[in-house]
Amino acid sequence: MDSAEYIRRVLDAYRATPGTCGVVRKPDRAFALALHVRGVPLDAVENAFVLAAARRLARPADAPPLGIIRSLAYFGPVIDEVLDSTVAQTYYDYLRHRLSRYSTAQPRP
Repeated sequence: MDSAEYIRRVLDAYRATPGTCGVVRKPDRAFALALHVRGVPLDAVENAFVLAAARRLARPADAPPLGIIRSLAYFGPVIDEVLDSTVAQTYYDYLRHRLSRYSTAQPRP
């Protein structure tokens, strides 16, 4: 996949991730390009989005609300975590399924 396609797919997935502002800025494009240059698989990036979103949603009901994610760089540490982990893809598929059920029931901020 060429860099333009990779960046487009990363940014599309980022915009669709629950908890993000849905807006892409110039630094987000630069971060996506840096991921491509590093050779980070698209699956790892998408899995990091899913993992971070699931963690943010799985908070106690009485916890203070979290702010909206306004930068793709927010996911950098989670991307590294996914790259270093040995978690099976089926777990991320499970989280993705759970998030899809949540996102259809909740309006986007």
